[in-house]
Amino acid sequence: MSDVLLLNADAQPTNYLPLSLISWKASITYLWMDKITVLDWYDDWLVRSTNWETKVPAVVMLKKMQRRRAYSRFSKTNLFIRDLYTCQYCRKSYTRRDLTLDHVVPLSRGGETAWENVVAACVSCNSKKANKTDMKPKSAPYKPDYFDLVAKCKRLDLPNKHKSWSTYIS
Repeated sequence: MSDVLLLNADAQPTNYLPLSLISWKASITYLWMDKITVLDWYDDWLVRSTNWETKVPAVVMLKKMQRRRAYSRFSKTNLFIRDLYTCQYCRKSYTRRDLTLDHVVPLSRGGETAWENVVAACVSCNSKKANKTDMKPKSAPYKPDYFDLVAKCKRLDLPNKHKSWSTYIS
């Protein structure tokens, strides 16, 4: 089964980091509780219970506005978005599965797990660097704000599981 695109009351995704997706089961629950408006449906999907049946939503919009965070939480996904899924040592693009987190100043040498000390690195470069400090990333790590991450997220190929999603993701 597939995901459902969740939009805020202003018709924008509630979050770009990662894109606002909820499970089809959650969308049915929200629909039943009258918390969402359905904007588009999966045509070939029908869910039935003993006294109710509905198609599965593809795009839904919250009826009440959800407040956005003013800050960007440190996470592996957000870090990969900041670095555009590119190794900061060899500058090659990789998939999420082929990237690791690298501490510029290793933890064993007093480094911290923070925006300003962690970069995306491929397995090969991370192994080469190991516990040393002589290899420097091509771009210095920094703490991005929410809007910086959203701008970078828009540059990446976002998952588009339904044809109508492109109308709402711009």
